[in-house]
Order: sequence, then C-alpha cells, then structure tokens
Amino acid sequence: MKAKNCLIFGGSGQIGRNLIRKLTKNNYRVTVVTRNIHQKSYIIKTQANAGYIEIVESNIFDEKKIRSLFNKADICINLVGILYEKKRGNTFKNIHTLFPSILAKLSKEYNLKHFIHLSALGVHEAVDSHYAKTKLEGENNILKNFPLATILRPSVVYSVDDNFTTTFMTLLSRLPVFPIYFKGETKFSPIHCSDLTDTIEYIISKNIYSKIIECVGPEVFTFKQILEKLLMLINKKRLLIPVPNKIAELQARLFELMPKPLLTRDQLKLLKYDNIKSDKYKTNSDIGIPSVRYFEEEVRKYCYMWREGGQFSTSKYTSKDDIKKTN
Repeated sequence: MKAKNCLIFGGSGQIGRNLIRKLTKNNYRVTVVTRNIHQKSYIIKTQANAGYIEIVESNIFDEKKIRSLFNKADICINLVGILYEKKRGNTFKNIHTLFPSILAKLSKEYNLKHFIHLSALGVHEAVDSHYAKTKLEGENNILKNFPLATILRPSVVYSVDDNFTTTFMTLLSRLPVFPIYFKGETKFSPIHCSDLTDTIEYIISKNIYSKIIECVGPEVFTFKQILEKLLMLINKKRLLIPVPNKIAELQARLFELMPKPLLTRDQLKLLKYDNIKSDKYKTNSDIGIPSVRYFEEEVRKYCYMWREGGQFSTSKYTSKDDIKKTN
C-alpha cells in the first residue's frame, strides 16, 4: 500500500515531535515546514529515519511556497499556535485565524484527503479572551472552507517536553510562596502528549471526520490540586496564596514586560473558565481512543529533575522499580 504523505506545520514542538515519530513509525511520509531550518532541523531530523521525513524552510505566510507543498500531500496537519502575542506579525489574529484559513483553502483546492487542526478546549466559553476569540474564528473559517476538516480541542497537554508541568515545577522549586488565581478552582483535564498524538494517528488511519473533537485525559483536577501534586512529586512544601483579581491583573501587566511572560492579562481571563469536556461534542473516548496515561504516574517519570538529589533522591513517590531503572 502506498504510504500517505503528511504535511505538518508546527512540527518542532512537543506535540509535533511526538507525532512525527508516531506517523513515520507507521509508514507515513512526513514533510515538516519550519521558519528557521538552522535552528529547528537538528531537532526535527532526529525524529525519523532518513527517507521518511523532509524539512522545508518557509515563512508560513509565504503562500506561493507552501502552495507547492500541497501538490504531493494527502493530509495537512496544523499544530501552530501561540500563548501570547509577539512582534513581527506573531499576533493571535494572524496565527490562529488567518493562517488556518489559508491552509483550509489550499487543502480544498488540492483535494486533500484530510485537514486536521489543533485548537484548544474552552474557546466557546472564554468570550472575553482574545486568544479564545481568534481560535474560534479560525475554527469557523476552517469548517467553512474545508467542511471535512477535523478540529481537535485538547485540554492542557503535558509531557517531559512541555511548558506546563516543567515551568510550574521550576517555579515551585524556587519560590517559597506561590500565587493562585480564582482560588485555584479552575478545572483541567490534562492529556498526555502521547495520548493526543495517538488520537491524531487514529483519526488519520481510521479516516474519521468528526468536525470537532474534545481531547481530554482520564482525570479532572483543579488548578490548586495540580500544584499540590507537583509539590508532592518534587518533595517541596510551599504556601499557595489566593491572589485578588485586581492584584492578579497588576502582576500580569508586569509579567507582560518579560520576553517570555509567565502570565498575561489574556491568560488570566482564560483561567476564569474550566478546561474540561463540555459534553457538546465528541471526545477522544467517544471516537474509540480513550486516554490511558495518568497525570501523577507520567509526571513521576521526569519530576526527579526538580528534586534535591535528582534521580537518586528518595521519597514515597519513588518506587524501588524507579530506582532500578536508573541503574
């Protein structure tokens, strides 16, 4: 059987790298588009055997260049997204609305078998967030231009390569007091990166066209519970202090001055809304690929990097089997 060709945008991130490994292992040929081949190719090219992966350097808004890549593609996968706006055109509108619309139009024009787009859970509810609004506009444009597209809305995605658990464990290991917003009551259903990429590969292999699928893990935690779990795993005790909304907004304004802000005012708005399945759309479990990885179990595999003593540290969260694996 002829191998399918997958065209991937956003292949250098944690989800992209995991997905490339999974697809090429299952005999898919992958073309990855990156804006900086010198900076990113050394990461991408190690994810698959030679002959299964091609790396192309292009500005994602260079329609003439990316158009040529659709000639040999069967499937287009868009994983591009940003958490905060930057200079040089990296705005929510450009990245979350305009760019996916271009890909959807090209997918239709070149008669691709599928277009899979990664969005975010909760974009319908977070009406006051610019991030969520542009994500939702992007979804609507995609379905208008390519009705057979599948849009995935994951909750928080975590793994050893994430910017979620790793950032919080770094901060929790250094700060004696940690602020929590909206009393830490916002709910999340974190999904492991491998469970999410299993879902994407399953959708491709089974030719599933479900329009919108909510991708969630097997558990639901409040934000405070997630922080408490991370503290236990790294053997730290910290004060988790609820912060009034006005002070939280002031903190976010200050963080926005950083090159990579820890929190923005827009992200603060998102924290008002639960990040769990809505029961309005199918989930990954509904289509036959439930999440099988549990948060504490998975984070335990790499949390030792934030513990004193590293992988040789001992705690009730380090089993004898874990210690044997490191020897």
